[in-house]
Amino acid sequence: METLEDEQPDDRSAQKAKNSFPEELIEDILSRLPVKSILRFKSVSKPWLSLISAPSFHKLHSAVGPRTTALFFTAHDSSTGTRYFFFGANDGGSVANLMKLDNTVSDVAHNYAEPLNGLVCFTSRDSRCGKRYAFVFNPTTHKFFKLPDLPVPLRNYKCDYYLFGFDELSNEHKVLYIDVELIKPTTIEVMIFSFSNYSWRKIEVDLPLGMSARRCFSSTGSSVCVNSVIHMMLRNPLEILAFDLTTDTLSIVNLHPEAAPDSIFTSIYPYYAKLVKINGLLGVACCVPRNEEEWNKVHIWMLQDYEKRVWVRETVTLPPKSRIQYGGGGPYPFDSISMDEIIFSPTVLSENLISVPIYNMKTRCFKSIELTLGHRFLSPKSVRVEEIKCYVESLIPLQN
Repeated sequence: METLEDEQPDDRSAQKAKNSFPEELIEDILSRLPVKSILRFKSVSKPWLSLISAPSFHKLHSAVGPRTTALFFTAHDSSTGTRYFFFGANDGGSVANLMKLDNTVSDVAHNYAEPLNGLVCFTSRDSRCGKRYAFVFNPTTHKFFKLPDLPVPLRNYKCDYYLFGFDELSNEHKVLYIDVELIKPTTIEVMIFSFSNYSWRKIEVDLPLGMSARRCFSSTGSSVCVNSVIHMMLRNPLEILAFDLTTDTLSIVNLHPEAAPDSIFTSIYPYYAKLVKINGLLGVACCVPRNEEEWNKVHIWMLQDYEKRVWVRETVTLPPKSRIQYGGGGPYPFDSISMDEIIFSPTVLSENLISVPIYNMKTRCFKSIELTLGHRFLSPKSVRVEEIKCYVESLIPLQN
């Protein structure tokens, strides 16, 4: 005769089987949730933790999950030599302090931060001509990775560049390192760090036909990655140097003639140009701030058709008494936060408040959002916002 105690284990097993769901169904449901919700579900159980941590789930989520964006920006306090990293919602409100680096210098040409497919790459120096370090981190998961030292001796700390890219063919992030002293008459040595195996490799790349090694010295150091190609601006004359991550080759992308004028106009008034990414397109922002007719205008040229080299122009007129800051020669846009909205240079209003001007390409009007920082600056006038970009929240892991 069976007792109640004898029946209970079978009843519990039957109930567990009744309440359980196929792992494929759980995976499908979780993959369609926002990243921040998924991160909370890691603590539900060990099977869920294992599922969410699997590379196959990361790939699935990047394909079918919601595309949630947020703001990431860096600020440098010259009074303390500290560089701060913040993140928050792209519609204003409070932002959190991700991390800080002490004993740094503000160097626009060499200290930059570039978000790309969920990860952010940034570089920093401890002195003007000191060694430069490269870091990659995921602002959503707060995971952080410092790139290992190069397997070759570094010969020039002042004229070296780290460039961030994403290879869509192999579905991986890559970091390029270029030292101008490694440039030869017709070739250049390039170091490539791959996140598929977390290691460096060295290649020798042919320079584009007719391009001299001296031209590489005129690059600004900042870059934009579009269509698996990393782009850098060259000057004298203005051209774009492009490195294809899928073929490991260099080429030149010519600007629209009006975006790179060659006339007495540019010799009388300094002409400034900067690479930007607008709505996923390669762009060049141009301005002539010292010209009376052009001082309040920014011309943004966007490469609408990459293969056919079709450029389109958006002319932005800055509002009167604008608070938009001039950095690197002009009031440059930083990034786009939607299909129609472009972020411009922010202004530090107080010890923990900044104002971010946003231009709408449909209405051709500006609005401002205010961000409350998770840190109070003792000397707001000594603080400069270096970069402000929009990134996509992701589960992409980083090696410890």
